[in-house]
Amino acid sequence: MKPELQAKFLHYLNRKKRDSGFTLVELLVTIIIIGILVAIALPTFLNQTAKSKESEGRQYVGTVNRAQTAYRAERNQFATAFDNLALGSGLTGGNSATTTNYSYTIAGNDSTATITATARDTALKGYYGANLRYNNGANQIAISSKMCEALTPGTTPPGAGNFNATAPECPADYAYFPDN
Repeated sequence: MKPELQAKFLHYLNRKKRDSGFTLVELLVTIIIIGILVAIALPTFLNQTAKSKESEGRQYVGTVNRAQTAYRAERNQFATAFDNLALGSGLTGGNSATTTNYSYTIAGNDSTATITATARDTALKGYYGANLRYNNGANQIAISSKMCEALTPGTTPPGAGNFNATAPECPADYAYFPDN
C-alpha cells in the first residue's frame, strides 16, 4: 500500500476511535429500561420495608402475651404495667409505651389481659393480643392466648375484643394471626 494511503487510513482509524461513543437513542433506551426496572422494584421494596416494621409490633405483642401467661401462672391476676412483666425490652413504664413505629397499651385483671399495638404510620397494620384465664372441661385452670392483626393498614386503634368461655376473640376488622 502506498505510504500516503496508509497514512490517510491510519488517520481515519484514529479519528474513528475518537468519535466512538453512545448515540442518543442508545442512551434513551438504556434510561427507559432502568426506569421500568425501578418502577417494578420500588413498590416491592417499600412493601418489604413496611413488613419489617410490622414485625416489631408482632414481636412485642407475642412477647407480652407469653409474659402475661407466665405472670398469671405465678400470681392471682394478669400484669397491668409493662414493668411488672420485666421484659427487658423497649416496653417499660406503666400501662403504655411508644416506639418509633407503634404505641402500645396493656391492661389486665384477674381473668383477662390485653395488649394493643397501634401503628403510628398509616402504611402499617395494628396488632392486638389477649389472654383469658378459664376453667377447662376437666375443671382445671387454663390460659388461652390469641394475637390478631388488622385487616388493613392504618393508625386507628382496635376496638375491644370479646372473651368467650374458652378463648379471646379478635376485635372487628382484625383477624387471628396464628404466629403467637
